[in-house]
Amino acid sequence: MSFKVLITDGLEKDGKDIINAAGEAVDKKGIEAAELLDVVGDYHGMIVRGRTKVTKEVFEAAKNLKVVGRAGVGVDNIDLEAAKAHGVTVVNAPTSTTIAVAELAFGLMLSLVREIPRADATMKQEQWLKKDFNGSEVYGKTLGIIGYGNIGRRLSKYAQALGMKVICYNRRRDLDEVRSTGAEPVSLDDIYAQSDIISFHLPLNADSKHMINDEVFAKMKDGVLIVDVARGGVIDEAALLRALESGKVAGAALDVYEKEPPLTWDLVKHPKVIAVPHIGGQTKEAQLRVAGDIASEVMNVLQGKEIRWKIV
Repeated sequence: MSFKVLITDGLEKDGKDIINAAGEAVDKKGIEAAELLDVVGDYHGMIVRGRTKVTKEVFEAAKNLKVVGRAGVGVDNIDLEAAKAHGVTVVNAPTSTTIAVAELAFGLMLSLVREIPRADATMKQEQWLKKDFNGSEVYGKTLGIIGYGNIGRRLSKYAQALGMKVICYNRRRDLDEVRSTGAEPVSLDDIYAQSDIISFHLPLNADSKHMINDEVFAKMKDGVLIVDVARGGVIDEAALLRALESGKVAGAALDVYEKEPPLTWDLVKHPKVIAVPHIGGQTKEAQLRVAGDIASEVMNVLQGKEIRWKIV
């Protein structure tokens, strides 16, 4: 049987080649929701990124669909209950972008403590404001990592290499196994109370949505720095803006937002915020890994082979 796989948000050639070896890859990058409903019934598999919303209506229209592959980690844009109800397997590529996202998180941390974007902007304005930039070192600081999966663990390794103390929270990790990585597992309240910098690396779901709010910001150290390369909805953006205005939060670096692109730009434009447009996994190396991993996984499902990263 020849399988047809719909690609809605683009995929590197290596991934398409894997599909075409045993089926047909159809690239409809940028397809809109209405057209997706019209054509999805023709496909056995679908590969999406974060842009495409795989809703209950999509699953209802997808009469031949066997598998949805998320080219990346987060699957909050896929209705998992609807997938389960229609007998559709959902897989992702949870390790492909680990290095890229962890490196971005660490780069954003350094940019915050040394005010690199602002320093660069003043130089481009032909201003020599050397005395205005009195930054901090990460050495000796405490990094709190919320979500200690592949990316959190990688970031921990980078941070320890620069002499940071790492504490972390992940309710599913074996405590001894966490300690073997050099990090100390603690409670969320300990993260808030002890961390100089807090970085988020957990999925967006009912438990994590707006988990960082006014009440939680009040528990944090004065002058804490926030890094979010996970999902925007984890942080209540209005609460973050208030914390920045009050000085409770000295700076924030964001790659993700509750709505993408943002509906309002007040937070992004705040002088204490470094903002980038969800580029965490956007490296050449990561995209090649993603393409190969997700294409192989989707074809494994369609061909009845062993799969590695089943969500439902």
